[in-house]
Amino acid sequence: MPLAWKSIRELQTDLAASPQPKAEIVKAAQTALSNANQNASKNTYLWRNEAWTLAEAERAASLPATSDYPLRGIPISVKDCFDLAGSPTSCGTHFYRELNSTTAQYSWLVTHLRNAGAVITGKTHLHPLAYGITGENPDFGDCLQPGNPTALTGGSSSGAAASILEGSALAAIGTDTGGSIRVPAALCGIPGYRASLGRGDWRGGAHLAPSFDTMGWLFRDLEDAPLLGSIFAPQPLSASLPTRFAILSQSFLQDCEPEVIETLHRSRRELESLGLTATEIEIDWWSDSMEIFAPIQASEAAKIHHGHFAKFEPSIQQRLEWGASLNESTVEQLRTRHATFRARMDTLLAEHQLLVLPAAPVTRLPAGADHSQTRTRLLRYTTPISLAGVPAIAIPYLKENQPSGGVQIAAAHEDDATLLTLAATIGSQRK
Repeated sequence: MPLAWKSIRELQTDLAASPQPKAEIVKAAQTALSNANQNASKNTYLWRNEAWTLAEAERAASLPATSDYPLRGIPISVKDCFDLAGSPTSCGTHFYRELNSTTAQYSWLVTHLRNAGAVITGKTHLHPLAYGITGENPDFGDCLQPGNPTALTGGSSSGAAASILEGSALAAIGTDTGGSIRVPAALCGIPGYRASLGRGDWRGGAHLAPSFDTMGWLFRDLEDAPLLGSIFAPQPLSASLPTRFAILSQSFLQDCEPEVIETLHRSRRELESLGLTATEIEIDWWSDSMEIFAPIQASEAAKIHHGHFAKFEPSIQQRLEWGASLNESTVEQLRTRHATFRARMDTLLAEHQLLVLPAAPVTRLPAGADHSQTRTRLLRYTTPISLAGVPAIAIPYLKENQPSGGVQIAAAHEDDATLLTLAATIGSQRK
């Protein structure tokens, strides 16, 4: 089976059975490197160094095969907003790549991955500043899906998704502020997990909006979800299956493509087959989620990128200028509304355990099309979860081997274990 279609569990099984596991780890890294940048835009990675990665494979191969190194030998890509010593951190822009020409230290996240035995294959493409959801990038080129040059990956964790599709990584670090893991996962037909807000350590990582920024993964196999989630967890992840979920009623879904609606129904049936009870709900109070999210995000991003607005593409520059124009009184009023929204979401999830809805209202983003209105349309489905700061996982669905609209499932804050256990159970049931 080629690396592009292996799960982490399968590779670990192969390594355990091999008479020469150290050689197999190096071979897996070589295979991953040979698969890199296979999309038509040749830009899955913004930085990679094959000699460094192979040295990392040798380092990982020298580690003992114990639970202390849960990612031993696993090829993993990292979004290029986390520092990796000896490389630039571009945040998806030429400006920051030149400013951060050589990073001296590893971020907490990269250190954590290396300590777990991961073999890092490089730093991946992202929408500039992680401030967008299509994967378009005027500095480094738009990120196209490996195997489908007519479609964008979605963003901002664009290269992360591409690295999974092309087989240059078995798991990919992404970030999710307003949907930047969930949307590319749905569009590319792969799983994506955003951790609860506050999990992981952002030292050496570039924030966009700290009130909403979360770490997470894009990956190949749902059964790997608990292992990957444990990397951010303060304790081992284990949980029983939930018993109930809420699913959005048709009234909220008026701008979804028919195939997305069909996929949501498939998801409901799949969850019910596991013994979960569904309740349809209407949530009219979600209508103001973007009114709360967008200005807080812009205000926080403007503070981080102060003095550099003109270095970025016009649409991002305009958002940053808008964020800088908001006075503190306005922002504080928005934070009060945010707290109220979050409290209502906490109540909703306490009642229903899980919330199920589309991760995106469309199945693909055509490359080269006008996507000036796409951001608002997609964020309508993702920002309520972002405002709540809760964990979510995108469950992929395919039709004739093509993505048919991913479903996102959200759980209560810090209830990541329940969510990841459910994802693994779905993955096991599908096999």
